[in-house]
Parts: sequence; C-alpha cells; structure tokens
Amino acid sequence: MPRRLTVAERHAAAKKDFLLEEIAAQSSWDQFLVEQAVLHIGTRYNEFSANDLRDLLPEMGHGFLGAAINSLRCGGLIEHSGRVVPSTLDSTHGHRISVWQLTDKARRMAAKRAAARAA
Repeated sequence: MPRRLTVAERHAAAKKDFLLEEIAAQSSWDQFLVEQAVLHIGTRYNEFSANDLRDLLPEMGHGFLGAAINSLRCGGLIEHSGRVVPSTLDSTHGHRISVWQLTDKARRMAAKRAAARAA
C-alpha cells in the first residue's frame, strides 16, 4: 500500500500542479522564444546553464526555461555536459543545476540558419 501524503506534501503538490498549469496556459510563441534564447546562447558558449539565460529572458520566460531545456534535450539539440554549478537564483539557495552543451545536430542546424541569413 502506498504511503499517504502529509498535508504539507499535498499542498506542495497542488501548488506545483497549479504552476505547471499556468506555464502550459502560456502561448507556444513564448516557449518558442525561450527555446531560441537557449539555442542562441548555446552557439555563443561551449557550455551554459540556466544562470546564463535567466537575465536574458523577460519575466514570462522564466517559467518556460526548464520546459524549454527539457524539450531541447529530448529533441537531441542539447546534452548534459557532465557538470553542475550552483544556481544564482536566490530562491534556490544555491541548489545545483545542470550545465548543458549543444549537440552536433544543433550545431549543424545553427550553421544552416546562419548561412541562410547571410545569403
């Protein structure tokens, strides 16, 4: 029989679900913008983390950052570098976050886009 959740655990789960619903209710254009920012930073730096992206995004983009990173990872465009760094977000109290890098697939895609813009 599964363990019953405490009141605090139930409230935390409800709050998390509400935040996820709020993020999902945003437009796909907002998520696309955040994904583009991730890819842009990835072409400029060998490795990057959410710390490098947060200041570039408008407030609405902050909630999409984790979802965008996960989407790009699942799509094979970014991969974990094997490193972690402390978060610079005050509310995380220095929690460790992943460091990412573009995959070869993403670098080829970025090169094609750059060539198309130059033409």
